[in-house]
Amino acid sequence: MNAPLKHGPGYWGTTTNFADLLEHVRKIGPVLQENATATEELGRLNEPTFEALKPLRMSHIFAAEEIGGAQLSPTQGLQLIEAITYQSGAAGWVSMVHACIGAMSAAFLPDTAIARLFGGETDNRFSGQGTPTGMLKKVDGGYRLNGKWSYASGIHHATFTHTAALLDDGSGQPAKDENGNVVVLCAHAPVGEHGLLGNWNVLGLQGTGSIDYDAKDVFIPDDMVFPIMTAEPQRQKEFFSLGVVGLAAIGHSGWAIGASRRILDEMAKYAVGKTGRVGLLGESDKFWYDYGRAEARVRAARAFLFEVWRDVEASIEAGNRVSTRQISLVHLAKSEVHEAGVDACHFVYRAAGGASLRDGVMQRTYREMLVAANHFTINANIVGAAGREVGGLWTDRVWQFYDMVEKK
Repeated sequence: MNAPLKHGPGYWGTTTNFADLLEHVRKIGPVLQENATATEELGRLNEPTFEALKPLRMSHIFAAEEIGGAQLSPTQGLQLIEAITYQSGAAGWVSMVHACIGAMSAAFLPDTAIARLFGGETDNRFSGQGTPTGMLKKVDGGYRLNGKWSYASGIHHATFTHTAALLDDGSGQPAKDENGNVVVLCAHAPVGEHGLLGNWNVLGLQGTGSIDYDAKDVFIPDDMVFPIMTAEPQRQKEFFSLGVVGLAAIGHSGWAIGASRRILDEMAKYAVGKTGRVGLLGESDKFWYDYGRAEARVRAARAFLFEVWRDVEASIEAGNRVSTRQISLVHLAKSEVHEAGVDACHFVYRAAGGASLRDGVMQRTYREMLVAANHFTINANIVGAAGREVGGLWTDRVWQFYDMVEKK
């Protein structure tokens, strides 16, 4: 693993010792690894894995200290998610989902909701879906939520859902704002008020329990929603100007660098262990050339990622909101750590032969990386839009959710 980066005092939290969080991950590493197969077979984190992770309070790592959070910086969050993922891909994925959705809730909900969700001794965890495949209908004191959603990673271990839905205009059709855009709200409700539907029979990341769920006339109080497309930060305004998209990028990027590092380390251990027999990997110049290239690309992608996020942190610490260019680079770095990871996984799978074919860390990480790289947040349209902005073609546009739109 790479050495932790150093941070100066200032904008970020001081009451939580970041080194202690990393040390906790190191200590529970054997537990996470020993239970990785059982977690995959169960279809969600098993009890030893979940209990080992709980002291990290991942849903609170980016929340402000004043509401009970750790107020970590983005690069600290990246390193923490990377460290967990290195030990277990499923544990890392659930951890990053809880961290990023917890950050969104802490950023954009009003103070009255924050007092219920984060105040006192509460230790809520958040899971759900940001694609609006349901509807919210206005009623006295709030809304009624109906619909069905997929990919609720970590919902088995969450206490509240975070669910995007279209606002009903009163006639069953989506309401629109003054610019003609549909209104999408993100609703929060106790997990127990939803139906958990299963449907997670997949190639990889089985242990994340990313199941379908539904809502049937679930009541959502007025203060438990925020406009997911256009949310304005209610606290830590510079940091949370990242929006839901920028916060999600921290989690997905941290996961990718942890998985990439793990599979290359596994490959190296296997190859070194086979030296001394003619024709095996340790004797092959071609293998070590390809390994070196994979190492270089994974490390370069990670370095680019931290370069981008250090620049974001510097802007935040200076009291500035995150810029359009910075979000474009966040997207490019997020894409590159996944692409470098996929290429590294393909190399390892082919080079290791039967060792990667059979059940084990290499096979599991390979499957998990392919699933992670298929996530909507890594799609080519986002990278293409970021390329156009960085290249100077779309200088008159800004990011709105995962699209670039003309400035109003």
